[in-house]
Amino acid sequence: MRLSGRTVDEMRTVTMETGVLKHAEGSCLVKCGDTHVLCVASLEGSAPRWLRDTGKGWITAEYGMLPRATHERIAREAAKGKQSGRTLEIQRLIGRALRAVTDLSAIGERQIRLDCDVLQADGGTRTASISGAYVALMQCFQGMLEKGLIERMPLRDQVAAVSCGLLDDKAILDLDYQEDSSAQTDANFVLTREGGLVEIQATAEQKPFSEESLLRMLRLARIGCDGIFAIQDQATGTD
Repeated sequence: MRLSGRTVDEMRTVTMETGVLKHAEGSCLVKCGDTHVLCVASLEGSAPRWLRDTGKGWITAEYGMLPRATHERIAREAAKGKQSGRTLEIQRLIGRALRAVTDLSAIGERQIRLDCDVLQADGGTRTASISGAYVALMQCFQGMLEKGLIERMPLRDQVAAVSCGLLDDKAILDLDYQEDSSAQTDANFVLTREGGLVEIQATAEQKPFSEESLLRMLRLARIGCDGIFAIQDQATGTD
């Protein structure tokens, strides 16, 4: 048992509420325990300049944390005049994850921007953002289909993400902040429903980890993502 009372293969409670913003083409408030992220999809009428006349569209992401998402107020990055390296890394990860399961030629020369704003943070904000952004993107595509803007669903697969780690040499699923800050290894897994691997970020914080440890975390990540896929299905009405 962990400090939270969860077993090693147990996720925090995950919920996804859709349609939380009136004007957005897609929106999802995802809650994973005490981590809450608002994910919003916005459809733009043209693709980036470098994609003109290619017939393809683009999906990009922006990520941010509200000043009181954590225990102490953090300054807005806009006030600092630049984004941190962590913010840039996470928003690029979100964009890559969603592009990996999307046929960009089916969008036409349009861009969809995914905004992921962390309202409250307790570990796993990047993984929650990816899982919630998928739901917001699906809503956007469903609306485009209804309006006749696209002829078919551009999504080729489903994507979700979850964190895992090694704590006292035991592999555990879905780290909260307390576990993440003390884990000897922490990792983020971005997986598809059909069994594909989109990205694995794994870092040894205290000592190197073995190949077997990585595989144990991957097996737990698959369990976690399978549960998230079911929740995504309920949120999008595709269950």
